[in-house]
Amino acid sequence: MKGFQRNNPLFSLCGLNCGLCSMHLGGHCGGCGFGNQSCPLARCSLEHGAVEYCFQCTEYPCKKYEHIEEHDSFITHQKRKSDLQKAQQGGIAAYNAEQESKAKLLTYLLEQYNDGRRKTLFCLAVNLLDTAELKEIIQQADAETLGLPVKAKAACISALFQQCAEKNGIVLKLRRK
Repeated sequence: MKGFQRNNPLFSLCGLNCGLCSMHLGGHCGGCGFGNQSCPLARCSLEHGAVEYCFQCTEYPCKKYEHIEEHDSFITHQKRKSDLQKAQQGGIAAYNAEQESKAKLLTYLLEQYNDGRRKTLFCLAVNLLDTAELKEIIQQADAETLGLPVKAKAACISALFQQCAEKNGIVLKLRRK
């Protein structure tokens, strides 16, 4: 959107973790305020003093947030409100540090475990699962799949992610309209 710029390419205005999105990783989207398509929330931000994050607006949470987590796009929308709250309460620097840690885990997963069909699953897992759980799963998979071909490694870690997600009541699937 013309005139809309931001400083943080990892965490969007509305609570998406852009740095953990398959479109961003593939170079198809620069993220919120970095050459993205027109966005009604970006327009709203400009109308409200160009806030960096919606939680900085005096009207937050507004009507735009009533159904914001119901459907996904290329990235999960499931935790937008809670992630905004986490960033607001703990500060952007701490939130970004966690996202940078998760981005490194995602990069590792894509380099070591992606058989060409797992990018979306890995992006979802890294977005929705706790960082400590992710690290444990990766450590377990690394030990169990040492020397195996990538297809077997991908199947193993995918099953571990699904087990962890089920235990936490999380579905690792994008919810389309």
